[in-house]
Amino acid sequence: MKKNRTGSKAKAITSPFVQPVVFCCFLVSIACWAPSTDAVEKTNVIVIMADDIGYECYGAYGGTSYNTPILDRMAKEGMRFDHAYSNPVCTPSRVKIMTGLSNVRNYAAFGILRKSEKTIGNMMEGAGYRTAIAGKWQLFGAEHATEEIRYKGSLPKDTGFERHCLWQVDKGGNRYWGPVITIDGELKNFPKDVYGPDVYSQFLIDRMEEYKDDPFFLYYPMALPHWGHDATKEEPRQFIPTPDSADRNNENQQENFADMVAYMDTVIGRIVDKTVELGIAERTLILVTGDNGTFSGIKSNMGDKVIVGGKGKTTDAGTHVALIAYQPGTVPGGSVSKTLVEFSDFVPTVAEATGVAPLSPTDGRSFLPQLHGELGTPRESIFVYYWTNPGKGKPQRFARDERWKLYDNKRLFDVENDVLEQRPVDGLESDATRKKLQAVLDGMPSEGQTLMKFD
Repeated sequence: MKKNRTGSKAKAITSPFVQPVVFCCFLVSIACWAPSTDAVEKTNVIVIMADDIGYECYGAYGGTSYNTPILDRMAKEGMRFDHAYSNPVCTPSRVKIMTGLSNVRNYAAFGILRKSEKTIGNMMEGAGYRTAIAGKWQLFGAEHATEEIRYKGSLPKDTGFERHCLWQVDKGGNRYWGPVITIDGELKNFPKDVYGPDVYSQFLIDRMEEYKDDPFFLYYPMALPHWGHDATKEEPRQFIPTPDSADRNNENQQENFADMVAYMDTVIGRIVDKTVELGIAERTLILVTGDNGTFSGIKSNMGDKVIVGGKGKTTDAGTHVALIAYQPGTVPGGSVSKTLVEFSDFVPTVAEATGVAPLSPTDGRSFLPQLHGELGTPRESIFVYYWTNPGKGKPQRFARDERWKLYDNKRLFDVENDVLEQRPVDGLESDATRKKLQAVLDGMPSEGQTLMKFD
């Protein structure tokens, strides 16, 4: 028996005098007002991007230094991508993942998303999805930014997000203990015993409850496990104990980083658990990645191998990030993909997963077929344009595939066998690869835009 829009069972008409005629009308009526299959099955999407954490920090990737049981389980029951690559620092990655465009086309200053850009939030809101964002913004040019870029970026309300709960929109302040957070345009200073990641994650959990009967898109650019500020310390850049830390006064940076990674895993688990509680887990695609490599002061183990964080570097230590896809019943469990993925690919993937019109133009390629266990049309290469402060110095450009990386200064590296890029390769074996990757570099602009002025 069909259910009506309130969920109650429709009652059959049983009068012997009107049954035949009314029954036919009843069938027509059901066809007209019953919810369409497409509406019922619309996919929710949650994109989670952790801050300053490379692939080596996850147990699912062989990391042995940190506790990440939730993410390890998501990888085991979903799909792990072994070749996902970000930009070396945060803002370029954030601009790329939100717009689906290479940084050479739209990255103009650190901490800025240009007002003219259309984002994944605009895409989803325009398609009728409920939207929300929580965590770290840093795309407007907050009050501490230089005069050239201050307030020249984008605000959350202009980028398609119906609701927001964000650190560093137009003001600075703490992101962790006693955070300063903008909630739906209103700045709020929380007490010192309140922990920022609890606020951000709870905001999204509340939106899931609010949006549960509608298709929704949530974006969680996390604060964790980036270092924070502790006004009581001479050095304000500190990895800080979390609510679960055994010692709230611990100053050991490596140990505090470990606690922050564990808490990152914990809050992600809360979001996953909420999809189960609401009965929407099977129609909710969750994608988890990181914006760049781990902070350079951190050393992590992968078995007996020590990996030194490389944030800011174009090597794998700065750009090789985790990507875990989780959707029970859709993403095949226990699967590992060797598909090349870079951050412009998220926009077309989310568009295809939800059936909405993608942003155009885009430099991205959807990896949704792989999430369905299909071959798809995987990338043969990726292009990365890196210029932290456009206008100062020169940008770095490289193209790569799963094994090889070519910079625009002609240096070619066999990354698979030289992960630290210490031995440039030249010779017959690499000629075809060099030609292929050089064509990728030649096909992209050599230099982008800048809002900055330097002497």
